[in-house]
Formats: sequence, structure tokens, C-alpha cells
Amino acid sequence: MRLAEQECEAPVAGMEPLSPEEAEELARQVPAWTRKGDAIERELQFEDFQEAMDFVNDVADLAQEQDHHPDIYISYDKVRLEFSTHNIGGLSKNDFIMAAKVDQLV
Repeated sequence: MRLAEQECEAPVAGMEPLSPEEAEELARQVPAWTRKGDAIERELQFEDFQEAMDFVNDVADLAQEQDHHPDIYISYDKVRLEFSTHNIGGLSKNDFIMAAKVDQLV
């Protein structure tokens, strides 16, 4: 099943971050995203501030629905998103599921 068709699952106690190999395999499915330490990120350019904010609001709604939230950075017409599963100290499958779902919003 494609990542965008999956749902995020709450991390369980003792869950470990993905291994570098597991993260690399999932990263191939979201090529617009880049690895940055223990996170994945994507920067997007929009026509203007309003378009950027509309996108951010759509991402916020999706994040609430999936209960998995990005770090969001806004600079007028640019938006940078970072996903990491903070409570496990690294990347989880949820980060890649959300990246794929965000890609569908673009």
C-alpha cells in the first residue's frame, strides 16, 4: 500500500527510530523530501503570503487528523516543513506517511 494511503499510528513505549536503511527505503517514496539529521524536510515556494498560509492551514488540518505534527517555518511566500517523531528521537514511518500526504496537497 502506498504511503499516502496509510494512516499514522501512535508510537508505543520503547519504539525505536527507523534504521538508516529503513529510512532510506521509505525516503525513495517521497523524493521531494530531504533528510536533515533526525528529520525529513521540504521547502515550498508560493505565489504570495495568502497562498502560503492556505497551504499551511491545509497541512495543519491534515496533521490534526493524523495526530502527527510538523515543525512549520513560514517566510512570506515560502514554507518549510520538517517531520520527525520527537518522542522516539528520530524518524518513524509516520514521518514518511505525512510527507506523502503533504505531497498530495501540493
